[in-house]
This record gives sequence, C-alpha cells and structure tokens, in this order.
Amino acid sequence: GDHADVTTGATCLYAVYDPVSRRCVMARAGHLPPAVVDPAGRVAFPDLPAGPPLGLGGLPFESLETELPVGSLLALFTDGLVEARDHDIDHGLDTLGRVLGDRHAPLEELCDRALAELVPSGSTADDTALLLVRTRELDTSQVVEWELPAEPVAAGRVRDLATRQLHHWGLDDLSFTTELVASELVTNAVRYAEGPIQVRLIRDRTLLCEVADAGHTSPHLRHSGEDDEGGRGLFIVAQLVQRWGTRYSQSGKTIWTEQAFPAAE
Repeated sequence: GDHADVTTGATCLYAVYDPVSRRCVMARAGHLPPAVVDPAGRVAFPDLPAGPPLGLGGLPFESLETELPVGSLLALFTDGLVEARDHDIDHGLDTLGRVLGDRHAPLEELCDRALAELVPSGSTADDTALLLVRTRELDTSQVVEWELPAEPVAAGRVRDLATRQLHHWGLDDLSFTTELVASELVTNAVRYAEGPIQVRLIRDRTLLCEVADAGHTSPHLRHSGEDDEGGRGLFIVAQLVQRWGTRYSQSGKTIWTEQAFPAAE
C-alpha cells in the first residue's frame, strides 16, 4: 500500500490521582497536556515537560505533582479533538476550556457538548478521544496508614494490624487473604528495600492494600516451581487479588493490590 511500515512512536499522557492526599502526578510523552478545571470553573493547561514520544528513546520523562481541590475536573484528550482543518489548536483548546467550564453539567453531557462543538461532523482525519474525571476525597474513616521498620518482625506486625482494622470495618471475610497479601508485600520490601516501610489500607469501592518502600527496583514475579525463593510471594499475591501493580515516585515505589468485597448474601 501507500503507507510505509515505519514506527514513529506514540504519544502518551499519564496521570495518577491520590484521593487521600488530593495530589495528582502527571507526565507526558509528546502528548498534549491535560485541561484542569477548578471548582470555580477556571480552566488551566498545566505546563508539563513534554518528553519524547514513546518508542523514540532519548531524554528521561519528567513529572509534575500538584494538589487538586475536591471537585476539580481533569480532562485528558488527543490532539484529534482540538485540531481540525477549519481551526487551529489554540481555537480548539479555547473551545474545550469554555465547554468544560460549566461546573453543573454531568461529565457525559460535557463530553457530548465538546464533541459536538469541536468535531461537528462526527469524524476527523485523526483519532479523537476525551476522558473526563472529577476528583473526590476519601473520608479519613476509609483509610488507615502504618509505618513499619524494614525488619523481619514487620510481617507479623502488619498481619495483626490488618486483622484488627478489617474487623473494625466489618470485613472479617477478607482477613485471611489480606493478612497474607500484606505480609508477603512487607516481606518483599524488607528483603529488597531500605528504610521504613509504609502500609496503607483503603476501603473504597474495593479494598486496596499498598506497601511503599524506598527502593526503585521493579518487582519480579516468579512461579513457585523455581528454586529461587525470591519473588514467590508476589506470585502468591497475584493469585489472591483482583488486580495488582507498581507505581514509582521520587522517594521509591509502591506495590498495590485490589480485592473485591464479598458478595452480599
């Protein structure tokens, strides 16, 4: 065909919002920055370092961390939404900001209005995507945090703490699994990391267990049939939870797990 089989990289925008601290960390790889609308309806486009597109290599990516008040609107979008043949990107961004500044409209309605104004024909020569999220804050009764020393005794300590907290939340059915998950993650942190370990349990739409340490080494998941003991704990954890993953910050890494609540009888 006429299309050359050449990979030119892909742009990306990545954001992590913490509903406990209300902090949002964002980074981009050649992508347009997000739109942020504060609770008063004021629109801003954060000055994120651009970074190279994914797949091209080069400079490391830089992130920006900011606090978002409760009720802020975060809009992630592709350039196909704001660039068109009949207007330039500045006009597209101004139009998007004007539409998103309506503080009272539901998110789905804002998406429909933005598309109707920016892509009236329903199609463009480029991909068009718009993702809207509104920030919230978790109540302090939904979160508990502990700091533990990076010593073997921390695993037993976190089992006791998790059991008591889940009983307080009325989630005794999740105690066995959460004890095992938390102790395995803490044991892994003790083995490979330095400094104190932070553990956080969050009761939201699911039960989240997070273990943070000062290391930046990516965790390795190994099957239990191997001779090496290292990594078996993560293999066990992966079988017990609905989802799990790792995120990184300047101070270290956090391994998180997510468990569904027991079905109501």
